[in-house]
Amino acid sequence: MLRTAVLGVGLLCCGYGALAWLTHDFQVWTQEDARRLEVALTPVALPSVAVDGTGGAAGDLRALLAQGGGVTIADFIYTRCQTVCLSLGSSFQQLQAQLRADREGAKPVRVRLLSISFDGQRDDPQALAAYARGQGADPSLWRFVRVPDEAQQQALLLRLGVVVVPNGRGDYEHNAALLVFDAQGRMLRVFDMEQQQLALDYARHKAGAALEAAP
Repeated sequence: MLRTAVLGVGLLCCGYGALAWLTHDFQVWTQEDARRLEVALTPVALPSVAVDGTGGAAGDLRALLAQGGGVTIADFIYTRCQTVCLSLGSSFQQLQAQLRADREGAKPVRVRLLSISFDGQRDDPQALAAYARGQGADPSLWRFVRVPDEAQQQALLLRLGVVVVPNGRGDYEHNAALLVFDAQGRMLRVFDMEQQQLALDYARHKAGAALEAAP
């Protein structure tokens, strides 16, 4: 009986330890939550990828994020999407409205929006420009780019944990989130698209802290 009790306690301890390790000391319960916690603890540096798109956005993605020395909120979309991308677009429209209000209120605007297409073969700069007009995007605040090279695109999606799966009908299933990058090309945080205000507040805070730290 004692041996059975000791064995049971041992198994419980092992199970507790394994669960604590899997959930980062019970802070997270899903793989996506774990990814977001890891990003918050250890920012993810972008690989070198070439992009082109609207508003003269061309060259290396890291160089694009460095322009102006601010913070960028990004999402991944494709222009033919009729589901989750519409919700992402609505979130970005609301974020853009707040950034415009900041600018009109003479507040420093050091946060930008960037939509990255993962359908690089079809979403050429002309298609992105048409999509941007449909979204009412202000080029000074919200740009659209694609990664023309397929290998570089896959490397980018993998590094950032963006899941894109062709559905066999010419469209894609993909996860949706708001990704916050600093001017050094590091992904600092990942937010649900419903957390747009939290994402903006965080981006504003990081942009302000970077400005204060600048020599």
